[in-house]
Amino acid sequence: MSRQTIKVKRGAQRPFRFYIASLGCSKNTVDSNSMGVLLQRAGLQPTLDAKSADLVIVNTCGFIELARQESLETLDDLAASLKPKQKLVAAGCWAQRSPDFLKEAVPRINALLGTRSWAQIASVADELLTSPGKTTLSLVEDRMAMLPETVNAPGYVVSGRSAFLKIADGCSRECAFCAIPGIKGPTVSRSVASIIADAQQLQEYGVLEINLIAQDSTFYGYDLGMRDGLAQLLAGLADAVPDIPWIRILYAFPGFVTPRLISTMGDLPQVLPYVDIPLQHADPDVLRRMRRPADMDDVRRTLDNLRQAMPEIALRTTMIVGFPGETEAEFAALMDFVEEAQFDRLGVFTYSHEPGTAAAELKDDVPAEVKQERYDQVMIAQQEISLRRNQDFLGKRLEVLLEGQGEALTVGRSYRDAPEIDGLILIPEAVDPHRFVTVEVTEALPYDLTGRIVEDGD
Repeated sequence: MSRQTIKVKRGAQRPFRFYIASLGCSKNTVDSNSMGVLLQRAGLQPTLDAKSADLVIVNTCGFIELARQESLETLDDLAASLKPKQKLVAAGCWAQRSPDFLKEAVPRINALLGTRSWAQIASVADELLTSPGKTTLSLVEDRMAMLPETVNAPGYVVSGRSAFLKIADGCSRECAFCAIPGIKGPTVSRSVASIIADAQQLQEYGVLEINLIAQDSTFYGYDLGMRDGLAQLLAGLADAVPDIPWIRILYAFPGFVTPRLISTMGDLPQVLPYVDIPLQHADPDVLRRMRRPADMDDVRRTLDNLRQAMPEIALRTTMIVGFPGETEAEFAALMDFVEEAQFDRLGVFTYSHEPGTAAAELKDDVPAEVKQERYDQVMIAQQEISLRRNQDFLGKRLEVLLEGQGEALTVGRSYRDAPEIDGLILIPEAVDPHRFVTVEVTEALPYDLTGRIVEDGD
């Protein structure tokens, strides 16, 4: 399949073209990039204009209602403007989760590719584009086909000098609120060799930052029989790509940030002192209903151990408010913990029932207005905490990776800022991006920092 070539249309003066709209998380973006590579290998050309594409692909997100709404609106908009010969493919999580619904909701869809069959994109494209009037559905249940190396595709996507590198897919947790295990199945880890090969390719491209992603990075390697697999992987990466100065871990699971992982992070200068550890709540009873680790004393010890090993560490978490049965006292416990833990970054979601999850069997008994009030309370509290944390950096100097510029503004990120989800470093002058500079912080905002570039000797 990876070697397949799709014939140019009879009488046409150009190869077929494809357009991909990638929605949802960075893991989806990696899959979109992999599909794009397979299509180009088969002879298609990418285009940023959906109207000029022969094949239009929407890599959907089906995680929560808002994401599904965005996916449906995108499919509807593209379907409405399609010409008769154009073909529309719905791929990704929602195509895996609800193929029948999507086909009925958007009749113009010609094919569906789920999370376990995206690697068939070249075959599906060939079937659609070389057989007039042909439609196809493809939802093959093949867990190993989730891995890009099975079709010799890259497991990463590059943006500027940064990259997201997928180390595993699927999830083996049983969180009551989450639909991902049902969509993607249990965790399938990539081999260390395949990840390192991708990282070395990124090093050749001149990438300066690798962000390691998975549904649960700390589960990496367990399905391969490895213990402390993430720590082993980090050590291997540090040896293999010495010219990439930043390696970042995203999506750590509570209880699996082990002593070996902490010491490995502290010992390897390339591994950034940054951990995203979604806790989801802080009250043990709510956590038990969520089917999440409920030992908050262990969480506190983990946070203390991380800060002792790396005093400069940036800690990020995510919380859910309004989970079924959440009482005022349980919400108060969450608020108390937010004030106690002093996270650098914190995101909040209001709970919503997700079909097929264990929590969907519970009564959604927290009123919508109460959920919103609790959301606002957490965000206001965290905004004040984030501002204080940022004010600690006033007058200090940070290494900053510059990413973009305007007429009088350049933006970048420090080690504290993961791409797409965290804050920015704002520099009020236009300078060349895609490189590291030293910035002295001059102003602290709740989410961002402002500073000036300093040269050697300043």
